[in-house]
Amino acid sequence: MRRFYAFFSLILLGGCFPLALAAQQAPESFHWVDFHSEKDKGTVVWVERALAVENWTAIREIGVNYDAALVVTTERHSTQTAANADSFAVWSVSLTDRSVTPLIRGVNLRWLDWMRFADGAVEEPALLYENCRDCVATTYFTSFYYDVRYHQWRARWMQNRLGVPLWTESQPAGMVWTQVYAGVSEPNGRALLYTWSHFDYGIGKEPSDSIYRYDLDPVSGLDRALPLAGRDAEAAKLRLCGQDAIPSLMRGQDSEMCVKLVGARPGHRMVTTPPVNNRGRIGAR
Repeated sequence: MRRFYAFFSLILLGGCFPLALAAQQAPESFHWVDFHSEKDKGTVVWVERALAVENWTAIREIGVNYDAALVVTTERHSTQTAANADSFAVWSVSLTDRSVTPLIRGVNLRWLDWMRFADGAVEEPALLYENCRDCVATTYFTSFYYDVRYHQWRARWMQNRLGVPLWTESQPAGMVWTQVYAGVSEPNGRALLYTWSHFDYGIGKEPSDSIYRYDLDPVSGLDRALPLAGRDAEAAKLRLCGQDAIPSLMRGQDSEMCVKLVGARPGHRMVTTPPVNNRGRIGAR
C-alpha cells in the first residue's frame, strides 16, 4: 500500500481541527503524534497496520494516552468527490495488540477545547459533528476519555452510536420546536452541557419543555443525562440563555424565548483553525 504525507490536509478537512485543542491542558500522559517525528514513526506504522482492513482514505490525527491511540480517519468515497464532502471516523487502537474499536462516524468534525465534566476528573478532547451531509442533519456532541479498566478510548453519552443530540434542522408537523444548547464552565473549571427543547403546539394545548443537563456522576464517574424540572429547569434556562456560555458550544441564544428571558446577546463565531501536528497520511485504496 503506497503512502505519502498529506501537506494539504487542511483543505481536505475544511480546517476542522482548532488550534485551541493543542493549546489546552491535556493530561501529561497524552500527546498528539507528530507525523514528521522519528520518535512517533513506530506509532504511525502500528496504527496503519491495525486499521489496514478498515475503510479509510487518510489518517488525520493520532493521539496517544498510555497504551491506546485515539485515531481520526477520513474517507473519500470517490475521486470526483469534493474535499469538504469527506466523512470521518474516530477509533480506539490498542498499542499492545492492535485491536480496533470504532467510536463514532459522521461529517463536519469540529474539535472544541479540552473539557472536564466532574471535579477532579481528567480533561477530555470534545467535538461537534453532524450525522450526514446534504440531508436534514442533526448536530451531535461527545468527548473521549481513556478507560483505565479496559485500556482503550471511549466516547461519552452514546446512544445508537451517536453522541448528545444538540440541534436538528427537522421541524415536526403541527408544532413549533425551538432549540437551545449551551456548554457552561463552573468557577472550578468543571464543564456542564445543557439542552432545551421548547414545543409550542398552538391554540388548545399548553406548550412543553424538555431540559437536560449532561455531566458525570460524582460517585460513579459514569456519564449521565439528567432531565430537569421545577427550580432546576428554571435555573438551567437562565444558564442556557445567559452570558456564561462557552462561545464554541452554544446556539439558539438569539431565539425569541431566550431574548424574552435575558435579552439579546451578541453572536460568537466558532474557532476552526488546525493544530500544529495536523499533517496526516493518505493511503491509496
